[in-house]
Amino acid sequence: MFYSYTPKNTCSRQIQFEIDNGIVKKVEFAGGCNGNLKGISALVEGLPWEEVVKKLSGITCGLKGTSCPDQLSKAIEEAMAK
Repeated sequence: MFYSYTPKNTCSRQIQFEIDNGIVKKVEFAGGCNGNLKGISALVEGLPWEEVVKKLSGITCGLKGTSCPDQLSKAIEEAMAK
């Protein structure tokens, strides 16, 4: 399924991704640090969603208490809870 998530307290404005049979696919961020987010997307695509959440959850950016990777983990958890 295809999902769209609005991150909170980050530079990115939107996260879109697909999860197919438990595998994360086609991760795209709108806004944020373009190169870094493309790198994160490339690294997590093809992994089981649980592994992505485990690796990215809790990563912070500066004093924000969250980050784009952390918000991706939250988006995936929310999508899988539905």
